[in-house]
Amino acid sequence: MIILIQRIGSYVSLVVILVALVACQKSSSESEQQQSAKPLQKITVAYTYQPQGTLVHVAVAKGYFVEEGLDVQPLMRTFGKAALDTVIGNQADFATVAETPIMFNVLKGEKIFVLANIEASSMNNGVVARKTAGVSAPGDLKGKRIGFTPGTSGDFFLDSLLTANGLTRNEIQPIALNPEEMQEAIMAKKVDAVSIWNYPLTQINQQLGDDGAIFYDREIYTETFNIVARQEFVQKNPETVERFLSALIKAEEFVAKNPDEAQVIMSAATKIDQNLIRDVWNDFNYHVVLDQTLLLTLEDETRWAMKNKLTDQTAMPDYLSFIHLDSLKRVKPEALRMNR
Repeated sequence: MIILIQRIGSYVSLVVILVALVACQKSSSESEQQQSAKPLQKITVAYTYQPQGTLVHVAVAKGYFVEEGLDVQPLMRTFGKAALDTVIGNQADFATVAETPIMFNVLKGEKIFVLANIEASSMNNGVVARKTAGVSAPGDLKGKRIGFTPGTSGDFFLDSLLTANGLTRNEIQPIALNPEEMQEAIMAKKVDAVSIWNYPLTQINQQLGDDGAIFYDREIYTETFNIVARQEFVQKNPETVERFLSALIKAEEFVAKNPDEAQVIMSAATKIDQNLIRDVWNDFNYHVVLDQTLLLTLEDETRWAMKNKLTDQTAMPDYLSFIHLDSLKRVKPEALRMNR
């Protein structure tokens, strides 16, 4: 009799446990359904057709933003400085941009946060010149007309290349151009060289053919391409920021495992020839990180801007106060490689 009662008690306990498990599974299922039933949060993202924006393009194409509950409204721009301007002007929530425009905007007093670096390259920027203009080596740039876009990584790279070859900005004829004007300008011989990034850098060099001379320097500059938002937006929308970064991390994993498919996605999204994308692909590292490279480059560029009177500021900003560490730390702590 005692044994029977014990068995009945065990069966009852087992039934209670099973009912509880079913209830938990049902609750979890209902929670997932409720989450998927929620309307997507609309965000506006200003990003570029450049290869540095690959992770954003892939996250859109593969539906990673939607998986994170975000409806991305794209605001396409031809280069990062223009994308950042839309965030500064409150037209976009996030922007992709190299560190040089970030530096200039911090010096202007803009309240922005860098949320993550999504690409780094020491081979993206270069100066491409016409040999028939008498340029076959960097030292030959002396006295030449050189196109550049003020306030961009191309601006900083040009000065860095000149300095590395014993020249100064005063020894050339700098000509301010928008990126989309450079190819026509050099082909029409309005300038002798241009300081630019990819894809235009490779396109111009290819079009020049045997007349083209291209100058890189891995040692003087590593460009970072970053996600930036207004500080106020980040502070008011911490979950949105984390979901945004989570989508980019998914894209990072996809690109690492499927580079060929990622190139197809980029070609479809940007209308850039897939052969051109393939030609420059290995010059880029697509990782969602925050490391010391960004901080060191911002400080180097600030010293350059102050030395060349490109800013009225004379004190180095505390750039760590403009780099938001917490969101990436919560989403992917191992990607945070920056000391406070």
